[in-house]
Amino acid sequence: MSYSISCTDLNFAWPDGDVVFDGLTFVAGPVRSGLVGRNGTGKSTLLRLIAGGLRPRAGTIRHAGTLGYLPQDLTLDTSLRVDEALGIADVRRAIAQIESGNATENNLAVVGADDWDVEERALATLGRLGLDGIGLDRSVGEVSGGEGVLLGLAAELLRRPDVLLLDEPTNNLDLSARRRLYEAVETFRGALLVVSHDRELLDRVDQIGDLRDGTITWYGGNLTAYEEALAVGQEAAMRMVRAAEGDVRRQQRDLADARIKLDRRRRYGQKMWDTKREPKIVMGARKRAAQVAEGKHRNLHLERLETAREALTDAEALAHDDDDIRIDLPDTAVPAGRVVLRLEDLVLRSGPAGSLELRGPERVALVGANGAGKSTLLHTVAGGLDAVSGSARPAVPFRLLPQRLDLLDDSLSMVDNLAVFAPGADNNTRRARLARFLFRGRAADQAVGTLSGGERFRATLAALLLAEPAPQLLMLDEPTNNLDLASVDQLASALDAYAGALMVASHDLAFLRRIGITRWLRIDEVGLQDVDPL
Repeated sequence: MSYSISCTDLNFAWPDGDVVFDGLTFVAGPVRSGLVGRNGTGKSTLLRLIAGGLRPRAGTIRHAGTLGYLPQDLTLDTSLRVDEALGIADVRRAIAQIESGNATENNLAVVGADDWDVEERALATLGRLGLDGIGLDRSVGEVSGGEGVLLGLAAELLRRPDVLLLDEPTNNLDLSARRRLYEAVETFRGALLVVSHDRELLDRVDQIGDLRDGTITWYGGNLTAYEEALAVGQEAAMRMVRAAEGDVRRQQRDLADARIKLDRRRRYGQKMWDTKREPKIVMGARKRAAQVAEGKHRNLHLERLETAREALTDAEALAHDDDDIRIDLPDTAVPAGRVVLRLEDLVLRSGPAGSLELRGPERVALVGANGAGKSTLLHTVAGGLDAVSGSARPAVPFRLLPQRLDLLDDSLSMVDNLAVFAPGADNNTRRARLARFLFRGRAADQAVGTLSGGERFRATLAALLLAEPAPQLLMLDEPTNNLDLASVDQLASALDAYAGALMVASHDLAFLRRIGITRWLRIDEVGLQDVDPL
């Protein structure tokens, strides 16, 4: 059987009237499909519609085969046992009763024909996902957040779905857990639709769907192939834009030339009328004919100009303008060899960190399992948490970008927030700097509380990098979580201009490699230690 997902003329709007889809039609076949697009385009909403968590106001949604769905905001009941969370508790109980001699019709019906090995399959599935140590009788409250995501995935896989929906499944997973999930995706046989910004995950799919303006455009191949195809298409689209701009300029020149010629003819006709060199009836007929010809000539050039402008509008629509952040941050520079951070016998609330020096414009990746203390270390260095013992002393101006983007005042505009971080700059200077972060014109006056997730991240990053004094040590705590690919690109562009020391806690290896990490540190129960590049 060929498993697939299809939507036809799908319409959906939120109760406030905000339209998300208006006539969306697509088919995703029995392959691994990745869905990308800017934050707010409706990717998660689409998965919820397919899964039945939301109802469309019009259109049809179909999927062939059984459906599994792992939501982005998965919350497990901590009072449940693991087998209850996996959905196999009743079957285990029925098998135990049958084995004890109570083979009632009800117990046999609960087990069915295919679930006699459910416990073995459950343990094997948990093992494949790196959850070997989690017993079926343990409490869900004993598992970590990342383990909970994998437990939710295990529950879906145990149902043997033919169609599987995954919404940002690698969020909050450490490197080991991500690799287990990658393996599960690669071995899934059926129709898989995954929403993600994880480049390594998206490089394991068979096609990419680009959700933009309520329409999905499909590209064969993985994320790398999609980006290559997009680059070729963008180059062609930009050539069309340049050609259309040239045609608009030509038509504008032709219209101006036509007006000059018509003005000359009009002056000549008026001169002939004034000197009365021809009979009045002849001159009147000639004047009327000239006016008609003039109108046709002018309208012809106006129509050509309007056609050229429409062609330019169409060409610009084809050229996706995902702006990059282009800035210059010379005040963040740190001389080579200068100490920027010194840790001395540091013990964190989460455990030991040890002693360490960071010098010059090092770019440090801070890696480790969930709960190892990465965030705790960054917040201790920044002064938000107290150390158990020892010291953490930054030797240069520093800033921390936390996972929770709560540094800005929601009630203030972006330009007013920046005034708090950079009080020495005048208003025009602040606006000019914000424009480099794509907050141009009225966008700088928008209240921070009304910004989208990607915009809020960009606003917080702008406030930190433009702060006074300029940060020469910048610490980032899981910066790519919940960011779309375009926002990740913008973050990487901003960090290209940053000349200070970086310390980035992240499980996103593709991002870490992209920003030019020069030193890798792992934190575990022993403390901090240098490791080979990952």
